[in-house]
Amino acid sequence: MIAYVKGTVEDIKEDNVVIGVGGMGYNVRISADTAARLPGIGETARLYTYTSVREDAIQLFGFLAKNDLEIFRKCITVSGIGPKGALAILSVLDADSLRFAIMTGDVKAISKAPGIGAKTAERLILELKGKIKIDDALIDREIESTRTAAQGMADTPQKREAVEALVSLGYGNAEAVKAVNAIEGIETMDSGAVLKAALKKMF
Repeated sequence: MIAYVKGTVEDIKEDNVVIGVGGMGYNVRISADTAARLPGIGETARLYTYTSVREDAIQLFGFLAKNDLEIFRKCITVSGIGPKGALAILSVLDADSLRFAIMTGDVKAISKAPGIGAKTAERLILELKGKIKIDDALIDREIESTRTAAQGMADTPQKREAVEALVSLGYGNAEAVKAVNAIEGIETMDSGAVLKAALKKMF
């Protein structure tokens, strides 16, 4: 099993990257989000990989962060969602947004992925909702050797309610969490006050 591939970026497409390692070029399937965050051609990248073995093909699916790979692995445990389906979902929702979509039951957001209908999205939410924690939604992304630490968010009622309210108003999940996390003295505030303070952060 290949845990990761580290080498020179030889070619990048929306759903595929070629990583040169020791005179060999590895074709790695990637999401559109991963493609957008990869370093440029000629630079070094490390992708954490999942190996899909079928009778007619062996494919590598790669991610810049271990937590991105983790949510991908969780998705493919759901009946009707294989590696290609999971990658399609992660191409319309980044890992953070997918976690929040699962936690908030956002069928519409998940079903925007090609080949993923509403029933499949509902099944994914049903099967994974209990396996996703709000702390998992703020992850440390690893690009090359640099880690950008995201501030953790405690699982408190007022924070959850404020995030859900912001999402219902049309804000993105990740954007809502960042706004809530930026509020000082939140422990002494009720959900209404948290929501008002978060809205101020949006402007």
